[in-house]
Amino acid sequence: MRVLAKSDIGRAREMNQDSFFIPDANSEIKLYILADGMGGYKGGEIASSLAVTSAKHYIVNNIQKVKKEKEEILALVKSAMEYANLVVFEKSREDAELHDMGTTLDICLILNNRVFIGHIGDSRVYRIRKNIIRKLTSDHSYVEKLLKEGSITKEEAYNHPKKNMLMKALGCSSSIEPDVMCKGFLKDDILLMCSDGLTNMLKDNEIYDILLRNPVNPEKVLVNEANKKGGLDNITVIIVDNV
Repeated sequence: MRVLAKSDIGRAREMNQDSFFIPDANSEIKLYILADGMGGYKGGEIASSLAVTSAKHYIVNNIQKVKKEKEEILALVKSAMEYANLVVFEKSREDAELHDMGTTLDICLILNNRVFIGHIGDSRVYRIRKNIIRKLTSDHSYVEKLLKEGSITKEEAYNHPKKNMLMKALGCSSSIEPDVMCKGFLKDDILLMCSDGLTNMLKDNEIYDILLRNPVNPEKVLVNEANKKGGLDNITVIIVDNV
């Protein structure tokens, strides 16, 4: 399994409010986490960092206590997200300057040819399999809601002025309802986790083409191309290649 990751401030922001975690090469727990923070000065940075660290510790400390069955692992991922939410929410209540902070959060835990995913916000998880890129997560955004209702087209969604308006985020209230799911992760599959700093600049087919054409350092090329298109937000990419 090959793991690549890169986070970049982009070309328009003064601070990188994205956070991520990948395990070291000999770790037994194949856990990957990405968060894109929001809030005033330093608020987003604190929210995303707290969310990633809290979720990681929760899973690492509890994974040996659960049976390796689908429903129990999904419950573990969900509980990790709920715990991270409480940590961020409580922190926001301690400091008036942080009261409106929040973050997206995506967790991918790989076990036995399956990936267990937890998701809230508009960061994304994709799977590339047999020359097809598929978005596994659904954005918790106002534009995604309009898209599902059929009110706008995909092209209109991509250029919509309210595309960054979230319907769900982590840390903004005392309770959350994250999406959790289990998907197959077979040999030669590729997982891509990314913040919207990538997907607001590059369409899915462009992301796929870059992954296909750049087998050596695709994470660097993705970030570079997003910056070439404007780099309007922080850009974070995690690639897990099941070679």
